[in-house]
Amino acid sequence: MTDKPVRMDREVLLRHAAANAADVLYEMQTSAQGLAKADVEQRRAVFGPNDVERAERVSVLRHLVDDIRNPLVLLLIVLCVLAVLSNDLRAAIIIGVMLVIGVVLRTTQESRSDKAARHLRERIHVSTTVIRDGASQQVPVRDLVPGDIVSLAAGDMVPADVRLITSDDMHVDQSLLTGESFPIEKDATRSQEVVTSPLDHPTLCFQGATVQTGYCTAVVLATGDRTFVGAVATHLAKRRGPTAFDAGIDRLTWLMITIIVVLAPTVTILNGLMRGDWVEALLFGIAVAVGLTPEMLPMIVTVNLVNGAMALSRRQVIVKRLSAVQDLGAIDVLCTDKTGTLTQGKVILMRHVTPDGSDSEAVLHLGYLNSYFEAGLKNLMDNAVLDHEHLEEAIVQREGWQKFDENPFDFHRRRISVMLRNGAGATMLICKGAVEEVLRDCIDVPTQAMETARSLQESGFRVVAVATAVLPATADRCSVDDEHDLHLEGFLAFLDPPKESAAAAIDALRASHVRVMVLTGDSALATRYVCSKVGMQADDVVSGTDVAAMTDAELEHCVETASIFVRLEPLHKERIIAALQRCGHVVGFLGDGINDALALRRADVGISVDTAVDIAREASDLVLLDQQLLVLHEGLLAGRRVFGNVVKYIRMTTSSSVGNVLSYVGASILLPFVPMLPIQILLNNLLYDLSQLAIPTDTVDDAWTARPRQWNIDDMRSFMFIAGPVSSVFDYATFAVMVFAMNAISAPSLFHTGWFIESICTQTLVILAIRSTQLPWRRPRPSLALVASLCIIVAAAIAIPFSPVAQSLGFIPLPAAYWPWLGAIVAAYLVSVRVVLRVTKHHSTAQA
Repeated sequence: MTDKPVRMDREVLLRHAAANAADVLYEMQTSAQGLAKADVEQRRAVFGPNDVERAERVSVLRHLVDDIRNPLVLLLIVLCVLAVLSNDLRAAIIIGVMLVIGVVLRTTQESRSDKAARHLRERIHVSTTVIRDGASQQVPVRDLVPGDIVSLAAGDMVPADVRLITSDDMHVDQSLLTGESFPIEKDATRSQEVVTSPLDHPTLCFQGATVQTGYCTAVVLATGDRTFVGAVATHLAKRRGPTAFDAGIDRLTWLMITIIVVLAPTVTILNGLMRGDWVEALLFGIAVAVGLTPEMLPMIVTVNLVNGAMALSRRQVIVKRLSAVQDLGAIDVLCTDKTGTLTQGKVILMRHVTPDGSDSEAVLHLGYLNSYFEAGLKNLMDNAVLDHEHLEEAIVQREGWQKFDENPFDFHRRRISVMLRNGAGATMLICKGAVEEVLRDCIDVPTQAMETARSLQESGFRVVAVATAVLPATADRCSVDDEHDLHLEGFLAFLDPPKESAAAAIDALRASHVRVMVLTGDSALATRYVCSKVGMQADDVVSGTDVAAMTDAELEHCVETASIFVRLEPLHKERIIAALQRCGHVVGFLGDGINDALALRRADVGISVDTAVDIAREASDLVLLDQQLLVLHEGLLAGRRVFGNVVKYIRMTTSSSVGNVLSYVGASILLPFVPMLPIQILLNNLLYDLSQLAIPTDTVDDAWTARPRQWNIDDMRSFMFIAGPVSSVFDYATFAVMVFAMNAISAPSLFHTGWFIESICTQTLVILAIRSTQLPWRRPRPSLALVASLCIIVAAAIAIPFSPVAQSLGFIPLPAAYWPWLGAIVAAYLVSVRVVLRVTKHHSTAQA
């Protein structure tokens, strides 16, 4: 055991599980008496403490450097420097604020992976019982080493990955590891049982599971990050890749950088060559670059996301990562765990029937008496039976039942029997247990009994048989010999039932063009039943074994056709989500267990619930306080509305930027003076930016929220390069009016003023044309804040040439003849943009 430590893979675990206990002890170089102190110290030096791998601690400075390398941040830094060089402190301050907001928001999110791994460690109990040098002692869990012998009893959490050496009535809850609703039987003697996953083997228990009943001794196989849970924590310690939102922002940023790098120097060189004043040309080029930059993008995006987060909070959804609000609106596939999300997360006694399948209160009464008088800790099915509390008075007390003896549960009989006597002196043995074992000792079993049990099992129920035997009135003890010649009374059928709202929520998601997939560690039978009850097609079910055998290409094909996956391990879930993402889907994942943490981290949007384990909540982006899928659907619509307003801003900014540059270039060639002074360009940019602050308050039409919305750079580029030239056409129309109707060729200040006002009016009012693709009478009304903002900015622009600061800014009052021309140009422009929007919409729809 002094070799270099390696992770316990599937084959090694299954080999230990299949070997007999003595051989396992020999291979682990230990014995039932435990390790000696010297051996413990030696192994601790090799394997380290029993802690999951810690995420690398990254300093604030390292976070800052990494965030500054983001292309949008680099662009804003360059332009902030350029604004300072052009002596425009106002622009520099605005861009600087954007920088601070963006970097702070990103940096505060970077440590989430570290927290997730640390929370995983906190799930482990502080101490456990270990046998060393032949003596039982309590030691800190982190001090365990491979080869230690541990003793576990009901209520204990399994402190490491272990192989049972001895066991008695051992049931463990590993729902946090596998998603299974019911406790799993574990038995040290059943080493030859054939399973596909180590989690299913009866001789193995894994760190994070909880002992429900019984007790055991076990040898530690793996500790720390070599355990099953350690593999999860190791993956969570890695940095998360970019989400769909992040990737979209990056693509948009590089598109704008490309435009700026090409057009700003072009304008500078043209002006320098045409006029010979290279200083003025440089200042003009810098002003154009600042005007081209979407410096309000971080602010608009942040305000939209904050508004969306506030809207979600009113719907009982906590937003941990702001960009997840938009990602939620973009998802077209929602993967969900079954237990606790589609289902209620608790075991309920659904049916109590006779051997022929008829409902029977008598069977319920017998099952209640057995569970009521059973000694020791009750399992989940016992608790489900005992939830019928009225039977205590109606049956136990009124009929005077008393317990005289009990045959406790064991793995060979797989049943429990209680000997009872009522007030009338009738003595009865009530036996409850596994169907096959109980029926084997029954006489005169009706022919339809096995068919009834099989039908219930195939419907997803966990089925328990109930049988009785009449004992002599003088008997005061019972034994397993009395469990022969039993009379079969019927069956109890248990289930973790679907939530009442699940079917309606899945229908709503489907209507919103979101495909729902189920990824669970539970059995095919239980999953198929639940899915059929909530309206999902449950014919094609894929197992974790199938997933493990598939290549990436095969899995990509599979995830496009199958929607239900069962018996999955955490890495299977993560791999399925990765396959969906490679197929072009934006994926959300809803889960609440340790087995869901990797999938939550991998998904574009990880969604958990407030009752989830710590590691699941930390790995998620959204936390549902109201555990209803309908709440998630409402959040999805809110995310689409957020993105709708972001797209409005991008369409406005990119199209006007391209149009302005085309106008700058043409005017620089055609005119003997610059078309607009650098200070006027920056003032134009400031007013335009201020007009957009109200965009996050605007309404979004139902047609936009009806479908998932993702970043479509090609669509944005098409709109930009069509609407931009259209905008420039109307700029040239303004040039013509100013030159030929206003005779501004000899009055540069008049020309500057006329184009400044037309530019402000067309750039700001265009939001009214592009805010919806619907026909005017179908569009929702713009928000009052947006209307007020537009009116104020347009009024301010018109008033500036008549104000005391006009001369210092290079403006002069405009003649009365200008205003009808302005009205006609603006109206024609808005109509043209509507046509462009409809054309590009139909083009993108045809391409989809």
